[in-house]
Amino acid sequence: MAEKRAVLVDIDGVLTVSWKPLPGAVGALREIRGAGLGVALVTNTTSRTRASIAGVLTDAGFPVTADDILTAPTVTAAYLARHCPGARCALLNSGDDIREDLTGVRLTGDDGTDPDADVDVDVDVDVVIVGGAGPGFDYVALNRAFGQLQRGARLVAMHRNLYWRTDEGLQLDSGAFLVGLERAARREAEITGKPSAAFFEAALAHLGVGAGDALMVGDDIESDVLAAQRAGVTGVLVRTGKYLPETHRAASGSPDHVVDSFAALPALLGLGEGASSAQQ
Repeated sequence: MAEKRAVLVDIDGVLTVSWKPLPGAVGALREIRGAGLGVALVTNTTSRTRASIAGVLTDAGFPVTADDILTAPTVTAAYLARHCPGARCALLNSGDDIREDLTGVRLTGDDGTDPDADVDVDVDVDVVIVGGAGPGFDYVALNRAFGQLQRGARLVAMHRNLYWRTDEGLQLDSGAFLVGLERAARREAEITGKPSAAFFEAALAHLGVGAGDALMVGDDIESDVLAAQRAGVTGVLVRTGKYLPETHRAASGSPDHVVDSFAALPALLGLGEGASSAQQ
């Protein structure tokens, strides 16, 4: 592992839970950066902008900036620019307004109307974008999206995560609702965030390294770790966040490495004492 030049790191469940640092995570990231390795925080989080995430992490002591963060919304914006330039898009998402990270995307209002129109009328859209779940995923919003899909809109989802870990336990995420939309509308979603190969390619390009030079650290064995391994990146699973032993046992493959937490990563990389004990 000593030859690795860069580390891709999921945030929620790996560095933090409910945006509070996990034990040893701040020190481990500082040690990794101090050793000169490239770092990209790659997250499917859709509840905050890159700037907001960077602010929260910096306040918690993590040595990061907004430029270190690659989110599903930023990758989605790039995907839509390539595949659906100029498309009118409806965003179904809960949490803070992430529109500033959807650069160049033409969005309707939250109520399904066109903000550029002179009157408030529902408009047909070309793309329904599904972000993260929360209170905004109510019946009215989901049914509006269903109607738009029936009228021919493409379905683009930032991820398929079924749940995530908070300080109150596991919470449902949008992947649980996405399955229903796909089946009801008979339309398969195009995924832009993890586990799509394009997401990892974007992260590697951001760091300027090849897949063999990087490793991915995540708590989601399928979307983080095995997806990275399919892209040629070394996968490291942590036993924090959404990690569950039964999910690990039932996974479609085996991680390259398993560690108890992100705090063990410097040793796994050979940056400190006890490298052999950090690996399973």
